[in-house]
Amino acid sequence: MAAPPARARSDYDYLIKLLLIGDSGVGKSCLLLRFSDGSFTTSFITTIGIDFKIRTIELDGKRIKLQIWDTAGQERFRTITTAYYRGAMGILLVYDVTDESSFNNIKNWIRNIEQHASDNVNKILVGNKADMDESKRAVPTSKGQALADEYASNFSKLVQKLI
Repeated sequence: MAAPPARARSDYDYLIKLLLIGDSGVGKSCLLLRFSDGSFTTSFITTIGIDFKIRTIELDGKRIKLQIWDTAGQERFRTITTAYYRGAMGILLVYDVTDESSFNNIKNWIRNIEQHASDNVNKILVGNKADMDESKRAVPTSKGQALADEYASNFSKLVQKLI
């Protein structure tokens, strides 16, 4: 973990930069709002370029400032968002469990990580919208777990409920 600048030590012990990536419409912004503000909306508003939120948590007696960057999933913003891979300590690859194409595109997002992020960046695969009606599910949990195992990343199934 990176040490914070000396002037900010009273605010936090560690600063961690996280990046949310994935196709447009998979729920990256909703996940971020739920985690940072505790709010949830079903309306779809496209992220233009990049957005970020900050949340400070306490873990093992340490204050950790999370800087979470929400990237646009559309192809036209890829050149903008690739610059944000540098310096990221963790990347959450998000797909929609009701949209198989968003899952299939995770391999493209992993290639972007390999090209633009540091070799030791932590990756978490997130199957979002798991709270939807089971009949709408297009990607079974076992398929998500198999992909996570292939790329040696962590796997998390979220039901729009975060810390």
